[in-house]
Amino acid sequence: MGTDDRTTVSLGYLCEGIYDGPHATPKKTSHGPIFLGISNLSHGRLDLTEVEHLSEEDFIKWTHRVTPKAGDIVFSYETRLGEAVLIPDRLRCCLGRRMGLLRVNHKKADPRFLLYAYLAPEFQDIIRARTIHGSTVDRIPLIDLPDFPITIPPLPEQRVIAHILGTLDDKIELNHQMNKTLEEIGKTIFKHWLIDFEFPNEKGKPYKSSGGEMTYNEELGKDMPKDWLVKPLDEVADFSNGLAMQKYPAESENEFLPVIKIKELREGVTDSSDKASPNIPEAYVVVNGDVLFSWSGSLEVVIWTSGRGALNQHLFKVTSKDYPKWFYYYWLLQHLPEYRRIAEGKATTMGHIQRHHLKSSLVFVPDRTVLQTMDKILSPVVEKIIGVNIQSRNLSQMRDLLLPRLMSGKMRVPVEAR
Repeated sequence: MGTDDRTTVSLGYLCEGIYDGPHATPKKTSHGPIFLGISNLSHGRLDLTEVEHLSEEDFIKWTHRVTPKAGDIVFSYETRLGEAVLIPDRLRCCLGRRMGLLRVNHKKADPRFLLYAYLAPEFQDIIRARTIHGSTVDRIPLIDLPDFPITIPPLPEQRVIAHILGTLDDKIELNHQMNKTLEEIGKTIFKHWLIDFEFPNEKGKPYKSSGGEMTYNEELGKDMPKDWLVKPLDEVADFSNGLAMQKYPAESENEFLPVIKIKELREGVTDSSDKASPNIPEAYVVVNGDVLFSWSGSLEVVIWTSGRGALNQHLFKVTSKDYPKWFYYYWLLQHLPEYRRIAEGKATTMGHIQRHHLKSSLVFVPDRTVLQTMDKILSPVVEKIIGVNIQSRNLSQMRDLLLPRLMSGKMRVPVEAR
């Protein structure tokens, strides 16, 4: 296929309409249609982990301009510029503030292709070049957006490209949902056995509710299974603080370790991540499967799966010589809400916890038989989570490599490829 069949048109030409969201915020409810926020747009993926809802009455009121439907592209035109997602089937939602919507003309463009074209570097450069820089916030001028130029191949090729990239994204999303399920399974088993004390007894029945022998622990002020121990969290695991990585700059553009800060815990390593020398002490090198805990600012606990990196200050690498990974990982998650409460109560601009909080965080340590039985169940769960996340990262890298080449026309695909 030649390269002369790609055409440059206006974004408005490919759409039946470009719409603005409401300019105010409706009253939220605990259930009902979803009120989409900018936080639900995450690198081309619709993240519905945390959502807000509105009443049916307000849904009608706040969708008088446009009701998002499957195939629409929703984007942010203020803050986090360049973010966009495709509305899936059967999602009842309302646009939030500072959000717009592209209703694609299916006779001129494939919706999923247009989403990828919107996210591609070429169109992102156009967005940056035409962004209005205000005193408090940057924004895309919606009145000019329909005239933004965008280059597209013929519709049949659009569909093939959308299929190729979409297959990768579908697998990434499937992995995401799988890991959400695995996380819930792990947390449920952990709580049921180590918090509720309903691990199987010798007859396979729930220990506590079947009359298992308990003993009173004065430190905790509650009963616990006989022969179990109570230990501070910092005796169960080792917490190694990171380094000020600006003191260890990269030695060249080709030899470096990405610096892992709080942003990387959320987003993984990106092109904007800082770079450090690969010759830092090994104790501060992070590898896949390490448990990381940000103790300052935004407190997070994650199992790292974005490759080798350099541990920055304000982050702990958590390890243990005596206990399996799942044990201290789930105990950290158990105490995380309390750590966040402590950090939010700090009268400083950046809340944090201190090591004495780890000392005062108590954990139940079961007897060896229960611990070994749990390990046979939870270690494979955690290892599966790690493996799936690594696969998703590799798929994302493949997609990110293909996306600009397919969108720019440097790589062309035969229509018969689908």
